[in-house]
Amino acid sequence: MKRWAKFDRYDLLIYLLNYPAVFIANYIIFGPAYFQDRSLFLGATLIVNLWGIIIFVLLTLWMKYMRFLYGAPDQFGQRLLYSMLMYVGVMMSTILVVFWIYGQLGYPYKPETIPWVLMIGFVTNVTSAGCHESIFTYNQLRESTQREYRLKQLHMQQQMDVLKQQVNPHFLFNSLNSLLTLIGENPSQAEIFTEELSSVYRYVLRANEQDLTDLATELDFINSYTHLLKTRYGAGFQLSIQVDPRFQTFQLPPLTLQLLVENAVKHNVVMKNRPLMVDIQTDGLANLHVRNNIQKKKQGVVSNGVGLTNILAKYEMLGQPRPSVREETGQFVVALPLIPA
Repeated sequence: MKRWAKFDRYDLLIYLLNYPAVFIANYIIFGPAYFQDRSLFLGATLIVNLWGIIIFVLLTLWMKYMRFLYGAPDQFGQRLLYSMLMYVGVMMSTILVVFWIYGQLGYPYKPETIPWVLMIGFVTNVTSAGCHESIFTYNQLRESTQREYRLKQLHMQQQMDVLKQQVNPHFLFNSLNSLLTLIGENPSQAEIFTEELSSVYRYVLRANEQDLTDLATELDFINSYTHLLKTRYGAGFQLSIQVDPRFQTFQLPPLTLQLLVENAVKHNVVMKNRPLMVDIQTDGLANLHVRNNIQKKKQGVVSNGVGLTNILAKYEMLGQPRPSVREETGQFVVALPLIPA
């Protein structure tokens, strides 16, 4: 069974809430004879219950399918409209079919009661749709609140260790060594290097203040970060960026690209004769693919998986699709879903 088609206890509760309508409708149709004639009571009740269970299952599945198609909070109107149209249409048709069955069985119903029974069916379905939608909206609100709370907790932790975990002290130490060398050999290049280093750490500090940043800003940052790497490794590090301009305003968690590039440098050989090549490119489905060639260092690098874990946790806390991580044909690839602004 598809995930959206699963029933839960709330569906049963809503069915039981509307169940008295079975007896009310039959009493209106047959009058006092409904309770006085045992065979009529059993037969009519059985017929309505069988039809009721079938209709309950079909309409509940339809409602859940509408949630699947129009599950976003701003699609409330579409979800409720299509659910109600199906509810009312199916219920009205079903009631007429039940009257036809009663006639075929020779049950003494009064045709003038049909409008009243149709009204009961309408009220019952409005109640069911309203209850389903209220429960769904409440669960959405609760999940959103929980995600926001967990995200705030994650940020509080990151504010304490962002420099240690995301741009580690070794990188700063190596960058300062590179700067000292440049000051003596090429002062003009040292000035540019200092500006880029300042941009990198200014962005890192600002990243604590926001959950998301646009792709254009993140790419500007990664260019500054790459400048520092290329100053150190020269032709040993190569970066290629191929991003569709229409995705420049899409968003992602800040420092995501830096974490992936840092991981690539940490785990792979970076040499002029064996360059580490990192490619950043988008596809037509608004995914950002970050890939690098795999050339692992002979001496293994101790890894606690902080970088990738951090990225996956951020996407989960934001309620976004999970990034995919895979190895293919000698390349390590991470696909990041971009988030519409």
